[in-house]
Amino acid sequence: MAKVLYNLSIELYQWLIRLVSPFNQKAQLWLKGREGLFEKLEYQLTQARQKSQSPLSIAWFHCASLGEFEQGRPVIEAYKKEFPNHHILLTFFSPSGYEIRKNYEGADIICYLPADTPSNAKRFVELIHPTVAFFVKYEFWYNYLICLQQANIPSISFSTIFRENQVYFKSYGEFNRSILRLLTHIFVQNEKSASLLAGIQIQENVSIAGDTRFDRVAQIAQNKRVIPIAEQFKNDTQTLIVGSCWQQDFDVICPLINSFAHPLKVIIAPHEIHPEEIVQWQKQLKKPSIRYSEALNGKELNNAEILFIDNIGMLSSLYQYADYAWIGGAYGKGLHNTLEAATFGLPIFFGNKVYTKFQEAMDLIAIGGAQVIDNTQTFESIFTSLYQDFDKRKEVSDKILTYVKSNIGSTQTIINFVKNLIQTTNK
Repeated sequence: MAKVLYNLSIELYQWLIRLVSPFNQKAQLWLKGREGLFEKLEYQLTQARQKSQSPLSIAWFHCASLGEFEQGRPVIEAYKKEFPNHHILLTFFSPSGYEIRKNYEGADIICYLPADTPSNAKRFVELIHPTVAFFVKYEFWYNYLICLQQANIPSISFSTIFRENQVYFKSYGEFNRSILRLLTHIFVQNEKSASLLAGIQIQENVSIAGDTRFDRVAQIAQNKRVIPIAEQFKNDTQTLIVGSCWQQDFDVICPLINSFAHPLKVIIAPHEIHPEEIVQWQKQLKKPSIRYSEALNGKELNNAEILFIDNIGMLSSLYQYADYAWIGGAYGKGLHNTLEAATFGLPIFFGNKVYTKFQEAMDLIAIGGAQVIDNTQTFESIFTSLYQDFDKRKEVSDKILTYVKSNIGSTQTIINFVKNLIQTTNK
């Protein structure tokens, strides 16, 4: 019965997507991206086989969206290095991942994942017949996993994290537990996740490997871009960066910027780029501001105290120019990526609503590297204290850097396992 309901829910989801697509751009992209998908994929595979001088071995990586892609990226690249003759197939569920990374050079074929119906899953798995399949963090699709198991293709979930309030651990969650049991191996982020799985008799195929995002942000830090405008704007002045800023974040930060009596530069990167929103934020600030595009076009930077980033793609490199980071989203839909700032040792601030499900946020709070902010008054008190105490700031920064460094290595753990798995399978 549960299986029937699951398949009905997949059909219902597709129906709802079609229903809202005339009014929703993401729904339109979701549908359009799947039109003729099997035919396109078959053509790409035929081309790849013709170019290959040996039988085609495919490693399939699936990510829900952009965040999971960044989590999976170090494993994709390490796998390609370990198995240079294997082809990488990268699939996305969401347009927000596919549309941004559809030209990613680390994969040989990139496409949407067909909806998880029995017929789609059977056709897809038979078509690609991967050597191994990887699912990043939360992607547990019943029909795909059944087909992989039936074809004796190993399936691996990594950077996975569980919480006790999830359906897998409820009295009515047996079907969902059965999906987890289909996986060949689950690499979880922490001991708590492993313990929760052990409580539902899933433990022999579970390992604690940490979060591959630590490896990813370490890569970003090593390969950071030089951004001359940001360097010129900072001009050896203490700098606060606001990454993925929402209106709720700005409402708390703006009064501090306006009243702060000491030299301070502020870089604000909105969560989404809406020129009219940036203009409104500039009007609320009592100090001179400039947009990145204006500076790029030659407008004078010297008098500006606030720099608005009105483009996408440079936030992770901008953190190198900051001394503190406010990470947005925690007052609303969910905290943005804190690790990109943490890898540069920046003391971190964020809102007090939606952050507890992010393990790294809780870890950073525990070591004193991150502060939860209720309101402007709290922010002003904590920020001013750090601003005026270099030794304290250095102590916090060192703790953050030690934390990040101690969590690097998840990718290699996964690759070592897969290498042994493939060698064993091929014997």
